[in-house]
Amino acid sequence: MIDAFLNAPFWIDIENWPLSWEIGGTSWFPFLESIHVIAAALVVGAIATIDLRLMGIAGLRYPLTTLNRELLPWVWAAFVVATITGLGMFITRAASHVVNPAFQWKLVLLLLAGINMAVLHRSLGKLLRADVAPPTLRRAGALSLLLWCGVMLAGRWIGHIV
Repeated sequence: MIDAFLNAPFWIDIENWPLSWEIGGTSWFPFLESIHVIAAALVVGAIATIDLRLMGIAGLRYPLTTLNRELLPWVWAAFVVATITGLGMFITRAASHVVNPAFQWKLVLLLLAGINMAVLHRSLGKLLRADVAPPTLRRAGALSLLLWCGVMLAGRWIGHIV
C-alpha cells in the first residue's frame, strides 16, 4: 500500500504544474533554497536555545517561561517560512523526493520533533518560574536537540541521494 502511494502518478502531475516548472527552471529554486536554509537555521537555533536551557547547559539566568514566551513566536514564524519554501522546492521533483530515503527520514524526524515539542511545551507551562528542569524535561530537551539535528542532516542529504 505504501509503495503504491509513493509511486502514484499524481507525484508526476505535481511536477508538471506550471508553478513547479517556474520554480525548477528559473532562479526561484536557489532563492527558495537559500530562504529555506535561513528559516531552518532560525527554527533550530531558537529551539536549541530552549533545549540547552532545559538541559541546564546554557541560559541558566533566564526562566524557562521567559525563553519560551520570547522565542516561540520566532520558531513558528520561521517554521512557516521553511514549510512554504520547502513545499516550493518539493513540487519541482515530487516523484523523486517521496522515494528518497533522506526525504522520508526528514519527514519522520520532523513528525517526532513536533510530537516531542508538543509534549515539552505542555510541560513547560506547568513549570512557571522553575530554576531547574526536572529530569524528564532535561531528557526531552536532549531528544529535541538530537531530533532537530537529524532533521537538518537529513535535509542536507536530500539533494545528494538520487
